[in-house]
Amino acid sequence: MMSDHKLAVITGAESGIGQACAIAFAQAGHDVAILYHTDAEAAGDTLAAVKQADSTGKIVACDISDEASVAAAFAAFESALGVAGVLVNSAGINQSGVCVADMELTQWRGMIGTDLTGAFLMSRRFVRSLHATGRGGAIVNIGSIHAFAVRAGAADYCAAKAGVRRLTETMALEEARHGIRVNAVSPGMILTPMNARAQADAAYRESLTNAIPVRRAGNAEEVAAAVVWLASPAASYVTGASLVIDGGLSLMLGQGA
Repeated sequence: MMSDHKLAVITGAESGIGQACAIAFAQAGHDVAILYHTDAEAAGDTLAAVKQADSTGKIVACDISDEASVAAAFAAFESALGVAGVLVNSAGINQSGVCVADMELTQWRGMIGTDLTGAFLMSRRFVRSLHATGRGGAIVNIGSIHAFAVRAGAADYCAAKAGVRRLTETMALEEARHGIRVNAVSPGMILTPMNARAQADAAYRESLTNAIPVRRAGNAEEVAAAVVWLASPAASYVTGASLVIDGGLSLMLGQGA
């Protein structure tokens, strides 16, 4: 079940899926803590959209890979808005196309630090606050189909997202007794700034969507709708799940072989 305090904290809320989630939760009646890393102007755009939905928002800068930064972010939004009942771990780095043989350790560490350690640090701090209040809540992690459908040149990304999936499942077991549900979504090709070339180049986009059974890319709002549902009372019997949102792309594994 969810906390009775309708506050959602969302990382990476300045763009893409995170921004769409912030707006969707605001439209569903939640206040929103908008966590961003570097783009304060874009976070301001998210705040404006949250306010347009007649909800309260607060912008907080946070490096989710840094324990002290996460602690400071929680202190900032909790003092203004209270304890959150929903956490969406959306902040992440996209795959680079660099093969393991050519990958620098700094790149590997950067990816794992943001996409996996960041989800760990945020989730740990979130549940600690809920444990102190005795309230239930919900975590939704933004994973990827590449947690199980690997791509060459994305070892760091695939490893991080596979870790997020196992983190989701393990925390679902640990937190069930506290009334905290933990789920994930696994998007395929979604048109966000992380897929800037596909957004801007129609021919390139078509070359990719030809491999998707529904013959199109998804959009951030479609993912956000699923995230809001997973965090809602309508999904009160769902925990430890990873909902695939990919237009059937991952079903194409092994086709033609």
